[in-house]
Amino acid sequence: MSARDAQAGAVPLPEADDRGLASTWPGLLTVMFLGVTAGVQMSDRGLQAILSPAIRATFQVGDAALGALHGVAGILIASAVAVPLARLADAYSRKRILLALIGTWTALTALGALAPTFPLFFLGRAATGITEFAMIPVVYSLIPDLVSERFRVGANLMFAALMAIGASAGFYFGGTLLEFVQRLNDIAWFAAHDPWRRAMLLLATAGIPLLLLGALIRNPPRRVSADVDASGSLTAFVARHRREILLFVCAAGTLAVAVQAVIPMLAMALDRRFPGDLRDVGHMLGMLILIGNLVSFPIAWGLDRRLRGRLGTRARPAVMAGAALLSVPVAVALGLVTTLSGAWVAVGVFLLTTCIANALIPTMLQDLFPATLRARAFAIYSFLIAAFCALGPVLSGALSQYLLDDRLLVAIALAAAPMLLVATACAARWAWPAR
Repeated sequence: MSARDAQAGAVPLPEADDRGLASTWPGLLTVMFLGVTAGVQMSDRGLQAILSPAIRATFQVGDAALGALHGVAGILIASAVAVPLARLADAYSRKRILLALIGTWTALTALGALAPTFPLFFLGRAATGITEFAMIPVVYSLIPDLVSERFRVGANLMFAALMAIGASAGFYFGGTLLEFVQRLNDIAWFAAHDPWRRAMLLLATAGIPLLLLGALIRNPPRRVSADVDASGSLTAFVARHRREILLFVCAAGTLAVAVQAVIPMLAMALDRRFPGDLRDVGHMLGMLILIGNLVSFPIAWGLDRRLRGRLGTRARPAVMAGAALLSVPVAVALGLVTTLSGAWVAVGVFLLTTCIANALIPTMLQDLFPATLRARAFAIYSFLIAAFCALGPVLSGALSQYLLDDRLLVAIALAAAPMLLVATACAARWAWPAR
């Protein structure tokens, strides 16, 4: 164990031995709180998607600029700056870093809502995204130290489920929140702002109680496996395992392009193709995102448990490959639908299959990297995936504006389907390597 590990409170312990680990319930309760906190942060992305038509009208920008807002600002820039923050989490108190991230998210969300121009709003949203992206790798590095190996997959899925609930809440309640703040005219300063700005300001206040409750969370020592190199050299570790890591990044990255080509732009695409009440579109999207995530987690967990006996560590990429392949025809159908009900069916199935494909990614990363490298590994992975994620909405927005005469739903399908095929191939090659 290195000196830095000793300073950070690392405790050598064989990973297969559950003796001496923290009791289950306190660890799971901590994971639940962190999931709720991350879910609140993720809800601002869904809210921003619902507010996109109003934001577009205020700043007078096109689909390509909105795609860059959702992709480059919300994902790529944020994840790049999150990497050094995660490096700090590998060396110092993860609890203190989490508290700092919660407080910073609260302040930046409020400040971003007040930006007077689109470039400033773009920068504000990028800064807010930094705190969201930095928090997730820190939490995933904590989970193996909070719960025993027996409950690790379940804890990972519970954290992901709570984030999904928050993301879906942003969609589901976005229109309702917008209507609510339009009636808040008693405070002159608040009433002077556009309704979409009021909605984002109100969401920012949710960070205050979370920051106070965060002072009570546990800060467990890092548990280092006795048979791994704890020197902290991420470069050397990646060099030794480059094949698995490259296939993993390829599969997860192209899957991310497909998903992000659809989700951030979908509310605007459906509202344009099937004009109606945007609040109803947000409600349905929120419900489908929530159902897709919550249903996918037990399915992925069950498939993992069933296939582990036959495929071992290759079971998880096998699940990813199968689910990604099932998503391809659904993505194609999304661009061909002629009725709103047909679109909702395609969206629901697409969300379910892609959520199954994504469900085991955190566990796969924990399998690949030792405890002393996990926060950095998750953050660097997040940055690499963010490059793919940023491509999704930028690609669908550019296709719509420059090639397809604003037929955004068709552009979404054309951006997603090929990426899903590549994700299937990479995950399958990892699960069934050539002899």
